[in-house]
Amino acid sequence: MDDVTLRALRLLEEAQAGGAAQVLAEAVAALREPTGELRDGPAAMHFVRVVALTRLGDLRAAITAADLMLVAAERENSAGWRSCALSLRADRRLRLGDQDIAEYDIEAVLRDLVRAETALLAGEPDPVIEGNARTGLAIGYAKLRLYELAAPQFQAAYETTCRPGYPDNGNRAMWLCNLAELNLMWALELYQVGQVAEAEKHTTVAEEHAARAMTEASGPKAEVWRLSASLFAACARADRQDPAGAAEDIPRVLASLQEHGVEQRHQEQLLCRPFHAVALSRSGRPAEALRVIEEAVTGLSPDNDWLITAALHRTHAVLLAKTGARDALPGLTYGDALAELLWRQRHRWLHAAVTMQSYDVLRWQHERAERAARIDPLTGVANRRGLDSFLERLATPTAAGTDPVAVLIVDVDRFKDVNDSLGHATGDDVLRAVAQVVAASVRRDDFVARLGGDEFVAILPGADLGAAEQVAQRAVDAVAGMAVWQVTVSVGVAGGSAYTLGETLAHADGAMYAAKRAGGNRMGSRHPGT
Repeated sequence: MDDVTLRALRLLEEAQAGGAAQVLAEAVAALREPTGELRDGPAAMHFVRVVALTRLGDLRAAITAADLMLVAAERENSAGWRSCALSLRADRRLRLGDQDIAEYDIEAVLRDLVRAETALLAGEPDPVIEGNARTGLAIGYAKLRLYELAAPQFQAAYETTCRPGYPDNGNRAMWLCNLAELNLMWALELYQVGQVAEAEKHTTVAEEHAARAMTEASGPKAEVWRLSASLFAACARADRQDPAGAAEDIPRVLASLQEHGVEQRHQEQLLCRPFHAVALSRSGRPAEALRVIEEAVTGLSPDNDWLITAALHRTHAVLLAKTGARDALPGLTYGDALAELLWRQRHRWLHAAVTMQSYDVLRWQHERAERAARIDPLTGVANRRGLDSFLERLATPTAAGTDPVAVLIVDVDRFKDVNDSLGHATGDDVLRAVAQVVAASVRRDDFVARLGGDEFVAILPGADLGAAEQVAQRAVDAVAGMAVWQVTVSVGVAGGSAYTLGETLAHADGAMYAAKRAGGNRMGSRHPGT
């Protein structure tokens, strides 16, 4: 993990702890460090800015910040940060839609989440970045009640903590707790649509994840994670094998968490209430069950999660009906009908998301095949086909034909001797190293390709001959300075305009052969008109 990512993670913790305004100022300063422009900063700091703006309540600015983060992730070629940017934007769009119905766009939210998932197919080497990306996806899918899509993402996030180099910060237990909570929410919705057996399967799974979290809790807040996991495990037992134990454990664990200075999230507390009431009812304590659920219903506010709100009201109605209260039955019937409609809506969203996933994976596979066809498999730079595609783009009608273009032709000196004396495997290593040197010597938007054998070309749009000569000399010196092999290159440089690129390539080729005849390990150039 690099220093920028470590700094970003520290700032994220500060933002979550209430210091969002100060964190925002620090993130903006860090983003402007490279060039003075906000957009040119690292993706990790854009991530911090999105979170800080969200904590400060400016969702529209957070969405714009996520757009800039996406640009930075593309520039850094980071699959993990690209995925984070897309899932962050989806989440903020969803929140904004909750506040303003005119901004509600479920298709855009699903599209961003699906694209975020597809982005990770390319692989993310940093487990911390991947963990954040997987969590963003899981949270987005969970908010849409797409449990089937959220659970694998929380599981994948947990698995990143098992990779070498992952810090011991408690995330392993956190994501297992997330899986337990997700399955409890899933069970609540299944109960409301009458699928009791299926609901009990998910409370069983919730208990399994909670038990693992208690065992694997580590880091500075290990005891807090063990208590959170114990709370979810107690909820999971309420409707199954141990209602009496659950009825005692739920309030006890909540009190223990408060003793540790942890204020449980309001939603988490409310999630426990239906399970606590059911546990009390099933263990022969109906009056206490009614008291618990009535206190929870009385304390509801309009911004509470609607699913938990519905579960509380339904549990209240069921418990009242058990006492013989006739006025509970109409509300229970209406609630069950509404729950069925919302369950069908959930399945429509799930179908839409799965369909989008299928199309997006096919698109990604096609693009990957297209990229592979334009890349030299040995060196990783473009091949002849990739070069032809680049030259076609330079020659488009919209391109300015008079714009300057410089060309470098690079050839390894006495490469046959390397193969003959050291073997072809070493020769391949030399070609890979030379390709990396050339690619590192040019600018970000320049183009490098392997022409074949031991010959490479670099195209520098907008560069004049003087700038190209500096690049060429840098490449010559870098190859000669490689410690592993005594290898040198000859580089030919030429400049011209875009519409005479064919001639410029020929002139650069001639300059390269002239440098080789002069003994190699040098740069030669062909000036226009010579």
